[in-house]
Amino acid sequence: MDERLSLEDKRFLLKLAREAITRAVYNQPSPPVDLDQLSEPLREEGASFVTLTIQGQLRGCIGTVEAYLPLAVDVAENAVRAAFHDPRFYPLTPEELDQVEIEISVLTPPQPLAFSSPEELVRKLRPGVDGVILQKGFTRATFLPQVWEKLPDPPTFLAHLCTKAGLPPDAWQKPGIQVYTYQVEEFSEKEIAVAQA
Repeated sequence: MDERLSLEDKRFLLKLAREAITRAVYNQPSPPVDLDQLSEPLREEGASFVTLTIQGQLRGCIGTVEAYLPLAVDVAENAVRAAFHDPRFYPLTPEELDQVEIEISVLTPPQPLAFSSPEELVRKLRPGVDGVILQKGFTRATFLPQVWEKLPDPPTFLAHLCTKAGLPPDAWQKPGIQVYTYQVEEFSEKEIAVAQA
């Protein structure tokens, strides 16, 4: 996908995410975000996921798939949620602050994927490119494109996504499933040197 964020935008978001997490660890309010001082892409509504890892192991990942807040605010909120409100993990501790690595994914708006059979669905997915939202009724779950690295086979990817949504693994092959795809612009502290304040 075309990159809409400059290197400075990415640095700012990574620094903002780390500051928000650090303040939250010490029970301080999130850093104020002065939208007037930000570039247009950071002021515009945007959807993001923040992924936290320690030594390559997932430590938290939470985000939004549909934009409703300015991107900078969305990233700060998701950083805190990933650190303290991912139900799969205990809250981040002060001792882990120096070890945690932050990755941010900025999402394109999800697009419905039309398909008439499970085989066509598998053919239309683009491993490594598409993030996927799977929905049945009010139940839905998503995998970022990065998940393809661990689950490169589309049927296996979809089965795991069904399980994440609380559905049977073969639900993607049954009627009543809606699928949306999106792409991400992803960047991490490892890739982009963040000036420490």
